[in-house]
Amino acid sequence: MTSLESTPSAFDGDGGAAAKQIPPAAVARLTLYLRALNSFLAEGIETVSSDSLAEASGVSSSTLRKDLSYIGSYGTRGVGYEVQYLSRHIAAALGLTHDWKVAIVGAGNLGKALARYGGFESRGFDVVAIFDADQMVVGNEVGWLRVSDVQDLEPVLKRTGANMVVLALPATVAQDVCNRVVAAGVRSILSFAPVVLQVPDGVNLRKVDMATELQILAYHAQRTQTPGRTA
Repeated sequence: MTSLESTPSAFDGDGGAAAKQIPPAAVARLTLYLRALNSFLAEGIETVSSDSLAEASGVSSSTLRKDLSYIGSYGTRGVGYEVQYLSRHIAAALGLTHDWKVAIVGAGNLGKALARYGGFESRGFDVVAIFDADQMVVGNEVGWLRVSDVQDLEPVLKRTGANMVVLALPATVAQDVCNRVVAAGVRSILSFAPVVLQVPDGVNLRKVDMATELQILAYHAQRTQTPGRTA
């Protein structure tokens, strides 16, 4: 029994996401649903109601159903969602059925922590290289990887087939390295650098600014601590 149906407008013939555009906020929530579904799978749960999946993901049931409609997925009334099938469905929509090879530029504390994180592989991301400019660091082992000289960035990216790059760099050098990464043909970049980077059209750049996130958190925290105010 299949508890979901795919609509032709949401998927192409290979099972990947087609041209239908999913709103960015919905894409972010799809990752939450996938994490919850994988937890259900680990517990041996085969079907789940929309209410249970929404609660596990921290969203409302109506939001969940709307988000899943973007990928053409619907549960069976009285049955819910088949966990494994929906998990595969969301993974395909997010592009996680592709072979993603990740290179990390910057072998400081953050870069090393990212390289050692065991959760990437289980989610479809293979960390294949790590770089640094410090000759005292180059050649050291981080996990199973050996730190490469950033001067060798382009040939190592080509040799490893890296198609995603994480920048864990100071602001002063981030743009120059970003330019080299783009020139090397990489079109997906995640930046932890505390600076706004410029990339050409066709390059997907995501920025993670922990200081900004803390400032937003501080705003909400002070509102809850002020008498008579709520977040």
